[in-house]
Amino acid sequence: MIQIGLKLSVVLVLFLDFTRQRVEGICSVQHCNDRTRCVLSKDQRSCKCTTGYYADQCDKHANLKVMCGRDHMAIGATEDFFKYHNVSLESLHFPNKSCRAQREVVDGVPHYMSRISKDQYLTCGGKPLEKNHTHIFYSLSLLSEPRVNGNIIRDPVIKINFTCIHPYIKRASLTFPVIPSSSEHHTVMHVDEVDATIQMMLYTDDSYSKAHSTAPTIELRDKVYVEVTVTEPADFFLLMVSGCWATQSPKPNSTEGYVHTLLRHGCVDDQTVSFLNASTGQSGRNGDSSTVRYSFDMFRFLAEPHELYLHCTVQLCEPDDHKSCTPNCNSISKREAVRADPTLGLLSYGPIRIEMPDRPQSNILMTVVLPVAGVWTVGFFLIILITVAKAGSRRLAKMGSTDNSM
Repeated sequence: MIQIGLKLSVVLVLFLDFTRQRVEGICSVQHCNDRTRCVLSKDQRSCKCTTGYYADQCDKHANLKVMCGRDHMAIGATEDFFKYHNVSLESLHFPNKSCRAQREVVDGVPHYMSRISKDQYLTCGGKPLEKNHTHIFYSLSLLSEPRVNGNIIRDPVIKINFTCIHPYIKRASLTFPVIPSSSEHHTVMHVDEVDATIQMMLYTDDSYSKAHSTAPTIELRDKVYVEVTVTEPADFFLLMVSGCWATQSPKPNSTEGYVHTLLRHGCVDDQTVSFLNASTGQSGRNGDSSTVRYSFDMFRFLAEPHELYLHCTVQLCEPDDHKSCTPNCNSISKREAVRADPTLGLLSYGPIRIEMPDRPQSNILMTVVLPVAGVWTVGFFLIILITVAKAGSRRLAKMGSTDNSM
């Protein structure tokens, strides 16, 4: 197994998956009747409002807002909530006090909101990133500075913890292709704190049960069965093969030799190409799962060398982002040259050799010389027969004229 670490450029997509908030508040014990909104201490001498509620009777809600957008995160609550706890707008900030809150009106209600971009996460005091096999966890706290009177503090400090859980990378690009040299044709794409492994293989038939273990040799017009799949994490990403093309050079963007396009913008650009469903083997679509299978008829270029290299660009999408991995094959602007898009991962496979059987000279003699010689032989015998027939006719005519004179 060959693992190659590659330098990548990344577009990370964030979405709201899950949030967790905690707000501590003090309420009046005599009014703590609803356990869903306030909780009494064991000695029943104090109580605290549950998450989001405040006021002496825990009958008001902070209307917490947590947003995990494509390129930003935000947290906030109603202005009234902060005023109840004697917290001013100027005192609200993330762990880094330079990242402060602003007053915003949300759905007609004034809120104190703090927003940061993904790039500001660590600068503003974000906790060290956590991850599992499929997601990354971003956690931050919104804090208030305590109000100091002389040398004492009487008002509680507000602390709101929140977490945005984001999926792994949506797209990644490789700076150079990986030329397979073993039965495990794959590349490990290092994306920030996570890895994704994509593999491209060629198989012997449409069952996709036996892969070519060495550089394959395939006859012209025979089917070539290609599989591109995300092997790790398995069955998580959607995969779209954006483009595939063949070159005479192992370099995908080489200007030397011929180039033939098979797929362009996720759509068929060679009439022999067909997508196959990975589970049924029947006709399938590009971008429906973490595995793409397609076939094409073997060909060769006009000039030597009679071998080719296959290159494919791939795009990864989140499981719920079918739109980004669904090619629009009805309105495609054709490009003159095939070049790898810098936002896509690139894989290469090769060489694939074309079987060019040498025909023995005897075969050429049998198929060309002998049939021609046969034609000449038949013609020669026909000429002889015609000559003999004419001679016979003249003899008979001569004999007939002799009999008449007698």
